[in-house]
Amino acid sequence: MPLKQTIKYESDCDKEFAGWISGQTGGENLRHCIQCGICSATCPLSLYMDYTPRRLINMAREGFKKEVLSSFTIWLCSSCYACREECPKSIKVTDIMYLLKRRAIEEGVYPRRFPIPVLAREFGRMIFMFGRVQETLLVTDLFLRTSWFRFLNMTGLGLNLMRTGRLSVLPDRIKGRRQLRQVMAALDLQESKEAVK
Repeated sequence: MPLKQTIKYESDCDKEFAGWISGQTGGENLRHCIQCGICSATCPLSLYMDYTPRRLINMAREGFKKEVLSSFTIWLCSSCYACREECPKSIKVTDIMYLLKRRAIEEGVYPRRFPIPVLAREFGRMIFMFGRVQETLLVTDLFLRTSWFRFLNMTGLGLNLMRTGRLSVLPDRIKGRRQLRQVMAALDLQESKEAVK
């Protein structure tokens, strides 16, 4: 899909964003990128991305926050780790993609009807609420938020799965949900402190 080319200026950059990525676990080698393009060449999905991994890494290290967080590239990454294995500078491209996904969800700049960010957000919400994922609720919520028409087409399959006991209607809950929430809140607090540094 061809992109409209626009000139970017240094004033468009967010240097704090670039520093944030470099300061996160997995992003520490971001500045070592030599723009060789091996990550893009090994990526099985780069053909479908709006920015290749090489270009996205360059944009991220220069601080083009808006373009990076709103791109489809981070959501199309299949976490196959081919880019990371082949990188001559040991840049953890896949880890950077995870960082960018999480930041895009936090800032609400992900593509609205794209299923992957919705799935990630709802997965985390269910873990927080029940301590585990309830597939029926997750799939239903995913389809209703992204493509309710496809949901209608899938109801027959869903009913057959429920009838055979493959999908449950009621969510399972773990014991100690309060303790799990405390752990998750402590991790969020620690992460926000590290982001301020």
